[in-house]
Amino acid sequence: MPRIVHLGLGNFHRGHQAVYTQLAGGDWRITGIARSNRALVETLRRQEMRYTVLTINGDHVDAQRVDVVDRAMLAADDPAGVVDAIASPEVAVVTLTITEAGYQDDRPGDRSLLGLLAAGLSRRAGAGGLPISVVSCDNLTDNGQVLSGVMRRIAARTEDSALAGYLDARVAFPATMVDRIVPATTDRHRELARRAGYADQVPVPAEPFRQWVLDDSFAADRPSWHEAGALVTPAVHDWETIKVRLVNGSNSMLAYLGLLRGHALIAAAFADPVVRAAVDALGDEYQPTLPAPDGFDAPAYRAALAGRFGNAALGHRTEQVGADGSLKLRQRVVDTASWYARRSALPSALCLLTAAYLRCLCQPEALAGGPPGDPRAAALAERGRRHPDEHELVRAVLGEDELFGAVLAADTAFQERTGDLLRVLARSGPAAAVRALTP
Repeated sequence: MPRIVHLGLGNFHRGHQAVYTQLAGGDWRITGIARSNRALVETLRRQEMRYTVLTINGDHVDAQRVDVVDRAMLAADDPAGVVDAIASPEVAVVTLTITEAGYQDDRPGDRSLLGLLAAGLSRRAGAGGLPISVVSCDNLTDNGQVLSGVMRRIAARTEDSALAGYLDARVAFPATMVDRIVPATTDRHRELARRAGYADQVPVPAEPFRQWVLDDSFAADRPSWHEAGALVTPAVHDWETIKVRLVNGSNSMLAYLGLLRGHALIAAAFADPVVRAAVDALGDEYQPTLPAPDGFDAPAYRAALAGRFGNAALGHRTEQVGADGSLKLRQRVVDTASWYARRSALPSALCLLTAAYLRCLCQPEALAGGPPGDPRAAALAERGRRHPDEHELVRAVLGEDELFGAVLAADTAFQERTGDLLRVLARSGPAAAVRALTP
């Protein structure tokens, strides 16, 4: 039986790639690896590996039973078993949803998922080197190249020449783009599953929209994902750019301005005219910077986003969307800011997005519930305490920090405008800051 090993057994995988795999048909089955979520693994095992995807659209809920994930493992308990699973000759594909943060930890010899992946590939190399495709499904620019680079650094660091040769000869790292809003599971979602006839403690809530774009550069067999609606195209990077800007960038604006306006849910933030005006202005700034792959209609895409962001029944939380901004915002801000700088123009809505993030993280007293989770939260709060002047704070973070890189460190006009808007946010609030976007 052909098998996929998936690293990062969370809601997104179970509501996205697993759904595509089940709909594609065939004999494929998935071994799901959770890093440390013991409760999820134990619950899935009690439920004989079956769970429910709840597609929520307003008052309508469609419940889909998923059973394509037929094994679950906990990497923290059984790292050797994870290595064995990856090395198994029945495995032709490894997929990953480990979030942007997962790619920051590529040190071998520990229990990180990427360390275990490298160990599994090394074991395969030593056992004859059957070809395999390793597919990142995380929101990273050129995610296939990023993952390939991590594996090659581990091979070099460990002086594993067999692994290095195997990576060059028989391992493919296709680029992908994934898109579906999949919130965290709550008791409300468990109740919706019960009403649909399923006693499911780990149902997956999801929006109706789903998209998967893949580069067809696989080293071995794969499921017929294209028959389940996946788009196989060499233009993955174009679709990724569109999604990172219009979907992810807009979601970040909704999260940070929404938190500053006191909204717990993305849909509530989108329904707020102040936040909605900022999102629309950001989309207007993004639109001329976008590529135009076949089938892409920017106005229609943005109109569809309004329905997605406004899906109140989904329960997508601003705090969840705003988490890990220090790992996400560079790709949502820097390339677009560079596009405008080359044209001697200033993207004020993009400056507002940056200012809103800094207001949430550097001045966390602005939020009743504290800042969203972020690996740089403590450092950014300390920057805020050391630099009470908003312009000084922006220069300290953008000009000296590694958060946004060299491009914004050199863009004094972007820094000045961000400082202006941060000052308005701090002293007059989000509504005044949004009004300030229009001179």
